[in-house]
Amino acid sequence: MRKEWLGAISLTLAASIWGGMYVVSKYALDFIEPFTLIWMRYFVAFIVLMCAWWLFGRERIGRGDWKWIALVGVIGYVASISFQFIGTKLSDAHTGSLVTAATPAFMVLFARVILKEKLTPVKVGSLLLATVGVIIVVGWHVEGTYFIGSLILVGAAITWALMSIYVKIASATLSSLTITTFAIGIAFVLMTPLMGMEVIDHGLPTMTGALWLSVLYVGIVSTAGAFFFWNKGIELMDASVGSLFFFFQPLVGGYLGWLVLNEQLDRNFFIGAACIVTAVTWSTLVERRQKRAISQIEPDKRHIQ
Repeated sequence: MRKEWLGAISLTLAASIWGGMYVVSKYALDFIEPFTLIWMRYFVAFIVLMCAWWLFGRERIGRGDWKWIALVGVIGYVASISFQFIGTKLSDAHTGSLVTAATPAFMVLFARVILKEKLTPVKVGSLLLATVGVIIVVGWHVEGTYFIGSLILVGAAITWALMSIYVKIASATLSSLTITTFAIGIAFVLMTPLMGMEVIDHGLPTMTGALWLSVLYVGIVSTAGAFFFWNKGIELMDASVGSLFFFFQPLVGGYLGWLVLNEQLDRNFFIGAACIVTAVTWSTLVERRQKRAISQIEPDKRHIQ
């Protein structure tokens, strides 16, 4: 079952990268308007991904496949990321990390309705345990935040969950590299008019060295890299199980705050971290055991026939 472990590693990398992104994006959003930053992010990411696709991943894209690529691009990379940036700008990085951590709950729901994945007690229990862990780690404080920003961040969580389900469907016929590359390309085109309107209203941002580094980090690492790892992980695992890895985002964010910003980690951080790690490990091992049992039963059935 090497596939499940590769999927787990990919999803962990994606969520870990996003854990450190909120601080970077919050800094950049103080100087660059949201749609302009997203446009710059996708411009950088598309160049990186297209080079990788041209060198390593070229494949034929069927007419029917473009539907799923477009849905991933529009729902995930246009709607969800726009909601995320606007919500973070109106609230704060802390709230953005907490509210968008609701994504796994919506993924479990969409996986049940669209993909017909079974809603087992293990999946529900793991989701609840990890949710408790996030609340313990991040806290339930909403001081200094804005209600509208929080509502917009809920929209980001819902649309990202739906996008992840469409990635699972598209991955049946396309590689993760192809899906990520062309979905970001579609999002880049669609974000151009929105970016143009912001530039007309607010003018071009004054770019400093630190801002350029922020844009490059968000574009190369948090977009090209993390989007690919997330899509690859969803391709390799059940969507409802893979969704639990999203909870590493606030966990890693808290750890990086301690490591880089000298923020204090209290007892709640370690208790919540234990809940999250236990939930993810529990669900992953159970899924692996179930698939191993199925793989052993199928040869026996063929032998009997």
